[in-house]
Amino acid sequence: MASGLGDGEGTAEGTAEGTAEGTTEGGSWRLIGPAAGLSSRRCRLMYSPLGSASDVCLFHVKGEFFAMDARCSHNGGPLCDGDIEEADGVLQVFCPWHDYDFDLRTGKSGTSLQQQVYEVKLEDGDVYVKHASRLSLEPFPTEEKKMKKS
Repeated sequence: MASGLGDGEGTAEGTAEGTAEGTTEGGSWRLIGPAAGLSSRRCRLMYSPLGSASDVCLFHVKGEFFAMDARCSHNGGPLCDGDIEEADGVLQVFCPWHDYDFDLRTGKSGTSLQQQVYEVKLEDGDVYVKHASRLSLEPFPTEEKKMKKS
């Protein structure tokens, strides 16, 4: 199904696996952090050790969490910097570069573009995102930085 999840209950409600367009079936559940702290901002960038093309935005809008690729599928714009609006009951993020819109639940756009979305669950007060790589709220050290410390 989609990636949205309310933060009121400590259940995995709304996280049933499905084959909806833009959702990911593979990956593992990655602990992001406590919902109480993550809900204080509308969007947080989650870094992947695979590089910026695999980074993910974690949105918190109207009491629900959503996750999608951090870079716009059109031209790589930073979706965490985009405006979030609701129209006809659909929550959308707008890319700040070219104003492409993406449904936070499905990743679909009013155009032919599709943004990858990820399942989100809330369990025991913590937020988890299903993703192929580890995710962190802090950037991962690069190989160059690791070598300098050695």
